[in-house]
Amino acid sequence: MKRLTNLILALMLCMSVFAQKDAAYWNKMADGMAQSLIKNFWGANFQGYPDRYYFNYGSNLSNMTTNHYWPQAHAMDVLVDAYMRTGDKQYKKLFPLWWEGAPRFNFAGKMNPKDPWWNVFVDDMEWMVLAQIRMFEATRDTKYIAKARQMYDDWIWPTWGPEDEAPWYGGITWKTDVAKSKNACSNGPAALIAARLYRFYEQAKFKDGKRRNAYLNEAIKIYTWEKNNLFDRKTGAVYDNMNGKGEIQRNWIFTYNVGTFLGAAHELYLITGDQQYLADAVLAAKYVTDHLSADGVLPDATSGDGGLFHGIFFRYFVKLANEESLDLDTRRKFHDYLTNLATVMAEQGINQKTMLYAGRWRKAPADDEPVGLTPQLTGCMLMEAMCVLKPL
Repeated sequence: MKRLTNLILALMLCMSVFAQKDAAYWNKMADGMAQSLIKNFWGANFQGYPDRYYFNYGSNLSNMTTNHYWPQAHAMDVLVDAYMRTGDKQYKKLFPLWWEGAPRFNFAGKMNPKDPWWNVFVDDMEWMVLAQIRMFEATRDTKYIAKARQMYDDWIWPTWGPEDEAPWYGGITWKTDVAKSKNACSNGPAALIAARLYRFYEQAKFKDGKRRNAYLNEAIKIYTWEKNNLFDRKTGAVYDNMNGKGEIQRNWIFTYNVGTFLGAAHELYLITGDQQYLADAVLAAKYVTDHLSADGVLPDATSGDGGLFHGIFFRYFVKLANEESLDLDTRRKFHDYLTNLATVMAEQGINQKTMLYAGRWRKAPADDEPVGLTPQLTGCMLMEAMCVLKPL
């Protein structure tokens, strides 16, 4: 009897938590977080920096290093989220400014005089390309996706392979000067890019160059390599890399790598209808919900690259949670998991005055506490995910 009573109380608690947050609430939270991102991180907001069209690495000039290129792409992703959700031109007006600033402040741009967007890290270029494709989605301005295609064709896909070289037999390189390191963070996004170039090929009005089906073939090839080498088909774990010795690093399992793997799987499912892709995506997602979480919450991630990992997972996970071809129990599991995470963050982790998130689920930053760009982006992405999460 006591066990039944406890179960009923737990269910009532869950229902009350979920029920009290409606669409208006999540939109208000997402608005606040996006506005806070611009206010506290957009460089040109600050006196003395009128043309700093770049997101600072720390809030309110607390960290202005430009040695971190890849978060710029995710900051633009958040602006795209906010613009597509609201239609508010205040977000869109920053697009051309960022388009100027991102390559100008790229720390590695001068290393390749042919292209200021180029970076020594292949995955950094991939995040930029994914953001450029989303800018095209939001505006239908073909210059964005034309640049994305050029970067993929010139700088990303050429790092694939060689396919006959043991023990790697393919794979997209992680870093241009470390050719034999094949990482999840370079292969998952590359598969996503190729699949999206295939999907948007006609809308982008591509005429010359590589034909449409070539991108789909490349997406499948990259995805298959990652599945065969870095995906645990029993547990759903996505391992970090195959290194220069051909050894697989199984100790590093990060949410963002799971996110891009399941995102690519879901994208290929939508294109091909092959149920195996969907099954792969679900298994990978369940690894995060069942193995990387404690009491339904992921570990804190307060700074550095790791501050962004969960946010990238949320971006692709919510698309899977919305997949109506999934069985209802799986959708409910994913829906409730995401809702619980967002509720904990919104109620305990976000400073409701500053709308800043420091990467701690259950402790909001103080009013005057500097916050890193990467955890703030994760907070933004989770709030935006809740705005697109479909009701069951």
